[in-house]
Amino acid sequence: MNYQVAAADGHTGELVILVHGLWMPAAVFVLHSRWLQRLGYRTLRFGYHSVRATLSENAMELQACVAETSAQRIHLVGHSLGGLIILDMLARTGDPRLHRAVLLGTPCRDSYAARRLSDVWRLPTLLGQSTMEWLSRGPDTTALQRSTVEVGVLAGTRSVGLGRVLAGLPEPNDGLVTLDEARLPGAIDFIDLPLAHSEMLVSRRCAAQIACFLASGRFMHAARQEERLLIE
Repeated sequence: MNYQVAAADGHTGELVILVHGLWMPAAVFVLHSRWLQRLGYRTLRFGYHSVRATLSENAMELQACVAETSAQRIHLVGHSLGGLIILDMLARTGDPRLHRAVLLGTPCRDSYAARRLSDVWRLPTLLGQSTMEWLSRGPDTTALQRSTVEVGVLAGTRSVGLGRVLAGLPEPNDGLVTLDEARLPGAIDFIDLPLAHSEMLVSRRCAAQIACFLASGRFMHAARQEERLLIE
């Protein structure tokens, strides 16, 4: 396990665990961690082996990380593959301290891009064991039926990156994950923003929506009200 914790005043006892995606280090969540700290949350950036370890192994590591914390209330934020690890963990644990989770650009229902790439020679090795395990067993669209955690899903619609070269990727998409793939049955709320897949990691607008959902269990769908939430 590799994770870093930071604390701030306010939201006493509330911890947000940030889970990165494929090929990424825990440091990619440094901006969101900082923004959440300014709102008073304690933050923890959970690092894991996105290529060498299986989805099940990473979910169990995250579960162990949750169990080791002393926070009274725990929230989760996962980007891409990180969201799948969160969902797998939620299906395994009933820790009553787990409260809300936000998934960013997570292919909850399937991944056209991953399935196409997995057919290319040697790319399954690069996609890693977590991704290949998830593809082999199929998406679990009933995961939230076994959890009391309130989950919100944020998806992107700016097709930049792989989406421009991967033939047949359905639109709209964030360059990697389609809007339809991001929709999770049982989620409390869903919102799409004009962001590309990796832009979510540096977007203040995304940060404002995360903060809104963690505080209220709903995203801010009115543009003017959303502007008031933008984190400086």
